[in-house]
Amino acid sequence: MMIYRLGLEDLSPLVAKFKNEITDGVVILRGDLAAGKTTLVKEVVKAMEIEDMVTSPTFSLQQVYGSRIYHYDMYNHGLEHFLSLGMMEELDKEGLHFVEWGDDELLKILTLAEIPTVTIDIEKISNDEREYRVDYAHA
Repeated sequence: MMIYRLGLEDLSPLVAKFKNEITDGVVILRGDLAAGKTTLVKEVVKAMEIEDMVTSPTFSLQQVYGSRIYHYDMYNHGLEHFLSLGMMEELDKEGLHFVEWGDDELLKILTLAEIPTVTIDIEKISNDEREYRVDYAHA
């Protein structure tokens, strides 16, 4: 497990991992409301030089940025709804799949399906500082 303690204004050490090392698979983002899950996705999209506007997919369930970055939010719908819509097939697509509010049950399913998965637990330290615990669950 890697731990990063970063300000929201400079996530570059963590974002560099996505630009250089973690280029495919599912990234489960966990943390309280306003922990910075969507902010992290925004910074990754920006680092990939994609000019799309990044917004939380809370109500739409999925957003796509460029041709290789997918962004999901399971907060309002939960895993069962996600699965009932056939979203697991989406996670098989090549690219990075950021899943906000993914839980241990989703992690178990992804591991069984042998889909490369990283979990990032975000803890708010102060208004502008976060601790990111990055675990390569199955890579």
